[in-house]
Amino acid sequence: MSDEHDSKSSIEHELIRTGTVVEFEILDTQIEPTAAGDDSHVQIRLKMAKDDVECFAFALVYTLGLLSFHDGRPRGYSGKFFDDDDAWTAADMLRHLEFRGGRLYFDADYVQGRCLKTTIEVARDGFVTIQTINRGEAAVRWVDRLKGKKYLQEVE
Repeated sequence: MSDEHDSKSSIEHELIRTGTVVEFEILDTQIEPTAAGDDSHVQIRLKMAKDDVECFAFALVYTLGLLSFHDGRPRGYSGKFFDDDDAWTAADMLRHLEFRGGRLYFDADYVQGRCLKTTIEVARDGFVTIQTINRGEAAVRWVDRLKGKKYLQEVE
C-alpha cells in the first residue's frame, strides 16, 4: 500500500465529511402516530440542488444511516445480535442500498441487532424523502443536526 493511501481517511470518514456539508432545505415534516398509537411514523422531505445530487447523494444517505444506527436500539429478539460497540460501515449502507425507479433507495430494518426502520430516497432532481417508523421523532433530530442545530450546550 502506498504512503499516499495510508494517510487518507477511511471511506466512512470521507462519507461523513461530505455528508455533513451538503446544503438542503427542509420542505416538510410529517409526524403521525403508528397504527397501534404507541410510536411514530415520521416523513421528512428535503431538497438539495439538482447539481449536488451526484456529489452528495451517497454521502447524505451514509450520514443519515449512521445517525439512525447510532440511535438504534434492540427490539425483541434483535437484542441477541446487539453489541453497543458495533460501528456503522460503508458495507452496512451498501447492503441496504439500491437504484430503483430512477432513485437511490436505502431501506434498513434491523442492522447488527439495532432497529433502524429507516428508508431514504434521493431523486435525480434533488428531492430527498426520509421515513422512519417506530423510532419516535429521532429523524427530526438527525436532520436538525445536519443543519447545524446543537442539542447540548456547554455548561459553565
